[in-house]
Amino acid sequence: MKRLSRKFPSTRSRRLRKNHVIRDLVSDVTINKSKLIQPLFVSDENSKNIDLDSMPGQKLFSRQGLIKEIDMLLSLGINTVAIFPNLSLVKKDITGSEAINPDNFICETIKTIKDKFPELIIISDVALDPYTSTGHDGIVINNYVDNDETLKMLQKMSINLAASGSDILAPSDMMDGRIGAIRSDLEAAGHKDTILLSYSSKFSSNFYGPFREAVGSKRKQGISKKTYQMDYRNSKEALMKAEMDINEGADILMVKPAMPNSDIIHSLSENYSIPIFAYQVSGEYSMIQLGIDKKIFDNNVIDESLITLFRAGAKSVLTYYAKWMAKKYD
Repeated sequence: MKRLSRKFPSTRSRRLRKNHVIRDLVSDVTINKSKLIQPLFVSDENSKNIDLDSMPGQKLFSRQGLIKEIDMLLSLGINTVAIFPNLSLVKKDITGSEAINPDNFICETIKTIKDKFPELIIISDVALDPYTSTGHDGIVINNYVDNDETLKMLQKMSINLAASGSDILAPSDMMDGRIGAIRSDLEAAGHKDTILLSYSSKFSSNFYGPFREAVGSKRKQGISKKTYQMDYRNSKEALMKAEMDINEGADILMVKPAMPNSDIIHSLSENYSIPIFAYQVSGEYSMIQLGIDKKIFDNNVIDESLITLFRAGAKSVLTYYAKWMAKKYD
């Protein structure tokens, strides 16, 4: 960028801040509903929607409740959702075998939704934590999450999700080599247009707690998820992992959590030409919402939290505020 020798008073920065119309005209970033993705939780047990105590304003939906919610989201202009299942304990085991059942709850739910709303874009999570009795994203063998055995499950799971109608698969497991393995199987099975949204920069974070409650995946064994999720102290590793995933066939990269890692979002967007998404995770949402409920913040903090992610370089954002923002800007 060219360096200028602009000086006061010939240059007055406040000229471009004088009212909201001028500020909007010159702003770098604005919020567009088409760039917001609503995460949704659905239960195979509930006959009615249940409020999530740790995420005020969010719900664990029944299948019928989920369909009604999606109908409302589409009417508001939210065209993309990420769906996460909460399964009954009887469907969970050490290997997460229900994940590879082609007729499992989430596959049948996706088929139902796609039949009713063919225009909706569905993002499906690819990880074993909703299905394992351990709460881990992979198969635990000898007190260790086994990378290569987990890959085999993720590959089968991905084919089932693609066949059910998922537009975008989002491997969030953080196993090494999973993008290449999944991409190869998708191509072989004829799902060549299925998009892979790789959680390449999923940090081992303290902000995931409310999500794990929502999907019923609280860890039950002593193994730390730090053994496979990325260390939040490392930034160069995020660039390395991103490059690996791009080379293996990722179409989009994800950074999670979002706000604590805006530097990573910026670095990835500056270094790579593929789109970068950000996930404003459950803990970020709850922190903001509880602050609003306690009148520590006003609602404008929601806009600010999202705009800073777009400013950092995110093309789209998964946020539990997508519906709220759509209503505000409708």
